[in-house]
Amino acid sequence: MAARLNPRLVLLVAVSTGLAGGCLAWVVSDPSVAAVAWAATSVLGLVASVVWVWASLSKGRIGADVVAVLALLGALWTGEYLAGAIVALMLATGRMLESWAEGRSRRELTALVNRVPRTAHRLRPDGDVEVVPLTDVVAGDQILVRTGEVVPVDGVLVAPTVLDESALTGEAMPVDRTAGDLVSSGVVVSGSPVPLRALRTAADSTYAGIVRLVEEAQASSAPFVRMADRFAAWFVPFTVLLAGGAWAWSGDPNRAVAVLVVATPCPLILAAPVALVAGMAQSARRGVVIKGGAALERLALGRVVLFDKTGTLTAGRPELAQVITAPGVDPASVLGLAASLDQASPHVLAAAVVAAARGRGLDLWTPQDVVELGGHGVSGSVNGNSVSVGKFAWLAPAERPEWLRRAVARSEVESAVLVLVTLEGDVIGALLLVDPLRQDAPRMVRALRGAGIRRVVLVTGDRAEVAETIGHALDIDEVFAERLPDEKLAIVRGERPRGSTVFVGDGVNDAPALAAADVGVALAGRGATASSEAADVVLLVDRIDRLAEAMVIARRSRRIAWQSVTLGMGLSLAAMGAAAIGLLTAVVGALLQEVIDVVAILNALRAARPVRAPTVRGEPAVMGRRLMAEHLALKPSLERIRSIADGLDDDHPQRGVAEVRQLHRWLVDDLLPHEIAEEQQLYPAMAEVLGGSDPTGAMSRAHTEILHLVRRLGLVLDDLANHEASASDLTELRRLLYGLHAVLLLHFAQEEEGMFPLIEELG
Repeated sequence: MAARLNPRLVLLVAVSTGLAGGCLAWVVSDPSVAAVAWAATSVLGLVASVVWVWASLSKGRIGADVVAVLALLGALWTGEYLAGAIVALMLATGRMLESWAEGRSRRELTALVNRVPRTAHRLRPDGDVEVVPLTDVVAGDQILVRTGEVVPVDGVLVAPTVLDESALTGEAMPVDRTAGDLVSSGVVVSGSPVPLRALRTAADSTYAGIVRLVEEAQASSAPFVRMADRFAAWFVPFTVLLAGGAWAWSGDPNRAVAVLVVATPCPLILAAPVALVAGMAQSARRGVVIKGGAALERLALGRVVLFDKTGTLTAGRPELAQVITAPGVDPASVLGLAASLDQASPHVLAAAVVAAARGRGLDLWTPQDVVELGGHGVSGSVNGNSVSVGKFAWLAPAERPEWLRRAVARSEVESAVLVLVTLEGDVIGALLLVDPLRQDAPRMVRALRGAGIRRVVLVTGDRAEVAETIGHALDIDEVFAERLPDEKLAIVRGERPRGSTVFVGDGVNDAPALAAADVGVALAGRGATASSEAADVVLLVDRIDRLAEAMVIARRSRRIAWQSVTLGMGLSLAAMGAAAIGLLTAVVGALLQEVIDVVAILNALRAARPVRAPTVRGEPAVMGRRLMAEHLALKPSLERIRSIADGLDDDHPQRGVAEVRQLHRWLVDDLLPHEIAEEQQLYPAMAEVLGGSDPTGAMSRAHTEILHLVRRLGLVLDDLANHEASASDLTELRRLLYGLHAVLLLHFAQEEEGMFPLIEELG
């Protein structure tokens, strides 16, 4: 099938050909042919301008094309065909640029609708499964939803399973559901296949309601008045009055035509789109797609940013945060046993445990005789030992030892999922899994405030305690938790009186809010297609800090566009005054207008210069990536420092001291060489990029403190080589270990937030 031609491109080619053909005829001394070519070009431009004016008027706007229509009519009436042809070329060029700037600005619902399956597996009374169109499912039908499938209708579970509800509720962790629980359409079955009794049809279910919310939000969004239209609102009547006054005062209609030709608002039609296209190109290079010049303008005007939590400010997937063990038990052995058994489980938490073990380089065994108890956990044999991994309520002993009470308290404080590990029936350790904050999120929030954002809001369907923790960590102004899609939409509308709104999300439940906001920003780095189609801006890379970069680029591009338009229109006003008093003819005015256009466009092209974000490139980036990999490999072992400190007790002092000696060897052999390499290699490169006076001084000071604490720990251990540890010795060891743990946690967080995001990605 033939590709569809762009009518604006066809117009540009046609008027260029007409103008060039007329010039060629004039050069070979055939003025009549030249006049015909230029006149035809003017007529073509006039027809196109009338169409554009009519389209603007039908939307209740008076566009700048009104002046172009008057100029072309005047040029044809007075026989100034060359001037008319030049105006037509300027109009066609400007419209083509505007077409590029518009881009793909429509918010379509294709992916949102296509996410729901078209068929269902309905269970017949005889137990067989039949595939039927989803529209045939009615209340009371039993349908089978397989692992990985989207639940197509609201219903009641007939058996227990594990659900991924993040697309609707924002809850990052998988949720265990039992028979009789209500389930909403749009969630995903991540556990075993499950039968479901339908409560209502697909058209009346939760997911269909979300689609309707998106459609209503799009339909009710206020129209955006673009920069060119704001200028046109006063420029068009002023031009008509000036041209009419010049004609009435002089009695010469050519003066009116000259005024109209010079007044053709090409800085609006050309310079503004050039600056906006340049800004969109700069954003695209940073992995941010802005769907059109109007979207870029709205992004530049943003004052209130609202964030979803799961997958936006957090990683959106569970990660192992800590291994807490019984006294004398090695954390690595606990994790190795749990991960070995979890290899046989499809559970999302099991996958996180296995990933953590492999990331630490642990060797895993193949489990035997594995039995998974839905909603509780998994048990089996690992290397000849009976091992179980599962929920606290399933495996917790009747009497909880002190270390387990600390683990429970820690999980509550950090809003973590607590998973217990047993060996031969005894609980030997606990795994804490969290949805971690993105490393680049704190830096991004600060950068947004620096770019002019007045208010930052968190809107999530997740639990209040989890949302509040994130809100405090990022210094967010207000937190709204446990909100449904329609409530998110209402919050976006409620924030609008405070300023232009920007909503950032990545889930299906965010689509209505994305459509309702002045600017919807979707994170598509992990394929969130549905939310991407409801958004104006799409982050193609899995980095939230690029939003702040895109906003800086948008503000800069809009500022340059305003400067270019103001410069061009100011020169045009001066030329209009000269034409009104008879100093410029129509042809000379048209040529002068071309010069003005060139000046305005050259100024607009400044937006094409890259916005220099601090970035480490080249060989320093290679070195930085290597040190960052070492950093990430060392990070899991930091919790071992605290665990050993917690395990020091007066009943077994020598065992505790032996563990501290092993830890000290790791600190000296592995951690300190890494910190010294950072100080000598990475920090100088970072200081050069960041600029200013001693930009890495605070982190260098942390290196000094780390070295001091490790050295002090070594001196205490040397002293203990001559005598048995006393209570005061154990207290000193605890003090040093807790201090070292706190400094290292803060130091690692500072590097992850302030340094590593500046290292250029390596292809």
